[in-house]
Amino acid sequence: MRKHLLLPFLILFLSTSLFNSVAQSHVSEPQSDWAQSLIKDALKSNFGFNRLTHLTDYYGPRLSGSKTLEDAIDWIVSEMENDGFDRVWKQPVMVPHWVRGKESAILNTPIKKELPMLSMGGSAGTNGKALTAEVLVVTSFEDLENKSELAKGKIVLFNAPFTSYGKTVQYRMNGASAAAKHGAVASIIASVASYSMQTPHTGTMNYEDGVAKIPHAAITVEDANLIERFSKRGETVEITLNMEAKTLEDALSHNVIAEIKGSEYPDEIIVMGGHIDSWDVGQGAMDDGGGCVAAWEALRLIKQSGIRPKRTIRVVLWTNEENGLRGANEYHRWVKKEEKSLNKHILAIESDSGVFDPIGFGFSGSDEAFNILVEIGNELRKADSGEVRKGGGGADIGPLMQDGVPGMGLVVDGSKYFWFHHTAADTIDKLNIDDFNESVATMAVFAALVADITITLPR
Repeated sequence: MRKHLLLPFLILFLSTSLFNSVAQSHVSEPQSDWAQSLIKDALKSNFGFNRLTHLTDYYGPRLSGSKTLEDAIDWIVSEMENDGFDRVWKQPVMVPHWVRGKESAILNTPIKKELPMLSMGGSAGTNGKALTAEVLVVTSFEDLENKSELAKGKIVLFNAPFTSYGKTVQYRMNGASAAAKHGAVASIIASVASYSMQTPHTGTMNYEDGVAKIPHAAITVEDANLIERFSKRGETVEITLNMEAKTLEDALSHNVIAEIKGSEYPDEIIVMGGHIDSWDVGQGAMDDGGGCVAAWEALRLIKQSGIRPKRTIRVVLWTNEENGLRGANEYHRWVKKEEKSLNKHILAIESDSGVFDPIGFGFSGSDEAFNILVEIGNELRKADSGEVRKGGGGADIGPLMQDGVPGMGLVVDGSKYFWFHHTAADTIDKLNIDDFNESVATMAVFAALVADITITLPR
């Protein structure tokens, strides 16, 4: 067939394709302009990063139950009210109150050495006296089972190599009860870290019902390897632990909530945020002060733009993510039972992986919603952070997602995240303003456009 005979068919094909493309577009030209304006405003600002620096410098370690956490929350509420959001409030939550107290670990034999250590959150202490015992080194739960007859009266050291957080964290979570079942008097782990600079890493743990609650702590990867080398040489390794850790009665804390009401569908809600509590070491800059302030700053920039989206955008800074998820569960309970808005929660967005160089979001929800979010992601080409991949969410939005709310978690370059995670080294200097601002831009664009597109994001 000659080319000129193909021309009418080609024109019809191109016209149909163009029509379908336009028909499937969910982001209008004014919305695209708005997105580009939000990106520009975010990338040139130092306002949010200065707020994050203030938060971490003045209200550093923010463990659940602490006065510092509640002082931080009060400061945030005051600042949010100054921002002029439509509504700002504190949601009461009763949270666990564990305190570390003084602690130490001393290697007595075959050499004398003070071991940097951190008790696990929720651990029992050593009952006001030193606990001295020989160390049994194991590399896995299976290895412990094989050496069961050697564990009685010992301090079990789990020296498991870091493979992934999800796998390696099991020794932190369940190591104490596993060791206690075999008669151990205490347990320690090599810190859950992808790289170590003699930094112990803390974190929450579990005790199994009906099993003795023995002290449980982390030492550094370097010292765990040192002890294993001594053990392999046939040396007797002895450690003295002193831990004042104890759990007090539950304490009052709060979720912090701020929102901009939608102009057309105010009952439909896009919620985004992070967790405002942190461990009692470091400043909680990376985990998760940065995620909280990035969501807050995204909402401030949306308000500052002067454009009111069709749907409500709500920021929640959840309390007690680190050792209980009480804030997330209370928000979910309130949404479902009191506000009765679970079915009106259109999308839940979480940032809890550090505000390093953002890549985009991992999303869990319908294919139709995924395709819309991919289209929105195209608006972030300038920030190079618009990738949307399937599978994602977060701990604090987990209860919402379990009840059917689509969820997405900010994906960043996490190559150094587990260098600093739950350590005294989680400080503001580990972050930089450019990465932070790109994270703000990414959250602002997705929240704003999902809130303003004509159709409701399909479930």
